[in-house]
Amino acid sequence: MTTEPPTCPGSGASTSARTGSAERPAPGPLPIGPPASVSCCKGPLSVPWPLSGHPPTPCPVPGCPQAWHCALNSPIKRRSASVPLVLPVCLPSPGGGGGGGSWPYLSCDQAWVPRGGRCLAPRPLICPRPRGPRTAMDGQFLPVLVLLLGASGLCGQGLGPRGPLEEPPEEKPPEEKPPEEEPPEEDGVLVLSRQTLGQALQEHPALLVEFYAPWCGHCRALAPEYSKAAALLAAESARVTLAKVDGPAEPELAEEFAVTEYPTLKFFREGNRTHPEEYTGPREAEGIAEWLRRRVGPSARQLEDEEDIRALTDTRDVVVVGFFQDLQDRDVATFLGLAQDALDMTFGLTDRPQLFQKFGLTKDTVVLFKKYDEGRADFPVDKELGLDQGDLSRFLLTHSMHLVTEYSSETSSKIFEAKILNHLLLFINQTLDAHRELLAGFREAAPPFRGQVLFVVVDVGADNDHVLQYFGLKAQEAPTLRFINIETTKKYAPEHGAPVTAATITDFCRTVLGGGVKPYHLSQEVPPDWDQRPVKTLVGKNFEQVAFDETKNVFIKFYAPWCAHCKEMAPAWEELAEKYRDHEDVIIAELDATANELEAFPVHGFPTLKYFPAGPGRKVIDYKGARDLETFSKFLDSGGELPAEEPAEVPGAAFPEKPGNTTEPKDEKPGNTTEPRDEL
Repeated sequence: MTTEPPTCPGSGASTSARTGSAERPAPGPLPIGPPASVSCCKGPLSVPWPLSGHPPTPCPVPGCPQAWHCALNSPIKRRSASVPLVLPVCLPSPGGGGGGGSWPYLSCDQAWVPRGGRCLAPRPLICPRPRGPRTAMDGQFLPVLVLLLGASGLCGQGLGPRGPLEEPPEEKPPEEKPPEEEPPEEDGVLVLSRQTLGQALQEHPALLVEFYAPWCGHCRALAPEYSKAAALLAAESARVTLAKVDGPAEPELAEEFAVTEYPTLKFFREGNRTHPEEYTGPREAEGIAEWLRRRVGPSARQLEDEEDIRALTDTRDVVVVGFFQDLQDRDVATFLGLAQDALDMTFGLTDRPQLFQKFGLTKDTVVLFKKYDEGRADFPVDKELGLDQGDLSRFLLTHSMHLVTEYSSETSSKIFEAKILNHLLLFINQTLDAHRELLAGFREAAPPFRGQVLFVVVDVGADNDHVLQYFGLKAQEAPTLRFINIETTKKYAPEHGAPVTAATITDFCRTVLGGGVKPYHLSQEVPPDWDQRPVKTLVGKNFEQVAFDETKNVFIKFYAPWCAHCKEMAPAWEELAEKYRDHEDVIIAELDATANELEAFPVHGFPTLKYFPAGPGRKVIDYKGARDLETFSKFLDSGGELPAEEPAEVPGAAFPEKPGNTTEPKDEKPGNTTEPRDEL
């Protein structure tokens, strides 16, 4: 059976399911290897899997034959690339109010949002390694090979009744092994194979190996940076070597080191072949070089006197110094372990009593020095519990952030990676003096909320229209404040016309955190002709009145204007509305869930179909059937129930379907429908 790659967001076509069709992507192995002329996927990906709670999403690049989905090499968690996908899904625009996402107000070129079908990911992507029939991992060819050997007479030619009896051959002296090949080199990077890897491990005590695929676009993007890193380290005479292995050409090595995605980088120390360290660093030359420097050399500089500390802090914006009375203490190992991976900070450590005295310390303390805000932050080490790496990491991340951060494409990833869930945004026009004067009060209010609320400035005169749209604002409304919890995506606004001062900002934050302010929901204005067409137009402001009308049976499509699956089912929805036009107790409607938010429930995917039967109780039934006129009609005629059918079993499906309908409102979850949807 041939498997097709799933639909990519915004592509306008669905390869996994059509309206009224029972087709779906075959679960099980990933597609067989790619054509030589086709590039690997280079586009966006879904909301980070651990944060969103959603299953993996497909590769969002039209026509990509390489993989079921791409994965994000993020500091949060790397998703497995071997999970088969049942349904294609994608993301709504962050500029709309359809529920947001983990990084709700990121721009399209910063997040994984298919606005207009084109997005770029903020971090390097990976391509899953092809697995399945006719690949090196297919065990089906072994029995066939044995049979062929038997049929050709090559089996059974030993001593015994099935083969001719022969005199045992004369013993020959053991042949000398041919000398091992010298691995070739390309742009300063060793090119290894199964024959040369062992020798390379013996000769190079610190070896970083990239497993790549020639057809993988992410590998091609990494290649020049990888070579630059090799040149940087060679110029420093660093005792570390960079190498690469063509994974598809060396399937035994790919299998030995559990390579499931490209590129995969592994760091080998002292020839240890069995326990390499996974590379978790950046994908640019200086970042790769620094990650390796901190493993083959000290991750923190030992400081002997005040001059050493001054030399370090004068040349860096952020410096972390560990003051430890005993450098053999286990807390020092914890500190150095963190320093290995915190590449955006410079680390030092000391045990000198005069430095403790100079900086007013009486116990082991980690001090963060910075050239902005309060200039210094101390993290005392608990004597009984010791130094916890997680606690220290959060402290450094929180205190290395500016008290007030201006939103831009350069700072956006840091804003959301800070793991501070509450954000307070000040919208101003930086070209106006009166607006810039408000920054002083904004900064004044920030210190008491450090670590609890992230203070962000958004310049409405810059390219930040997507942020304004997400909060339902226009540039003319600046200066104004908005508060958001990025986990729940609930948004809060101060009283209209309230002045922006340190006192009002402080009061607004405390009131929101204390639950004294209700969140607001976006809504378009009710169109004058909202009920004139067969398909009625709903918005946030008239949704409750129409959907929960006890005299009407209301069937609503929640859609996104850019959603290809929504466009695909639109004709069937129009036909349904025309068919029931004369039924006074039936309303067929639609609501743009990117511009309208509902208090009753969130909308996680597009299209989402819900049926609101007449009568008391505010019942909601989730529609899970095929998206064609016949099935829609049966559903309506039966009062919100589909004819009972035995579901077709899908062997190996990663996310089995759940029963089609419910009488209780609940959140849509990707992977539970029989049709493709665009997901949050």
